[in-house]
Amino acid sequence: MMRNRLAFIGMLLAVIGGAAWLVMRPTPYRIAVNNRAPDFSAIDIRTGKRVSLNGDYRGSVTLVNVWATWCGPCRQEMPAMDSLFRALGPRGFRIAAVSIDSDSVGIVKKFVDDFHLSFDVLHDQKGTIEGIYQTTGYPESFLVDRSGQIIRIAIGAAPWNSAENHRLIEDLLAAKAH
Repeated sequence: MMRNRLAFIGMLLAVIGGAAWLVMRPTPYRIAVNNRAPDFSAIDIRTGKRVSLNGDYRGSVTLVNVWATWCGPCRQEMPAMDSLFRALGPRGFRIAAVSIDSDSVGIVKKFVDDFHLSFDVLHDQKGTIEGIYQTTGYPESFLVDRSGQIIRIAIGAAPWNSAENHRLIEDLLAAKAH
């Protein structure tokens, strides 16, 4: 009888402990519109310096684009991104295009030269940003406002130079950070 009580008390404590763990455990961060854009760092291919979202892009309206040189849809959207940057970059719009190519930075530099890209191109050779931003394919883009919140997520090639995206980014540039 004593053994049964001890077994029951042990099971009860295990259930209570398990329930407490479920309630108190940290929930994984979810990438979603209206959530804060997580920080990341990568190498700026033009300067060779490590840059980060929170350090180098803080307070800017920034399009974070995760891509690769071998990705067909990435190649398709790059000219539209460059056109958008040329139009709105002088007003403070920034693009941080993060290549996840595992090859040397030379491959990425050649791509940038071939496409005559004028925005910031970063290299994350280990692909760390893929886990941080929970990407599922390429390209994936995250439009971040001045306060660091994700405003839009685009999976696949997006028409970044569209009138709708111009208006959205112009509105974000006009807004103050909160």
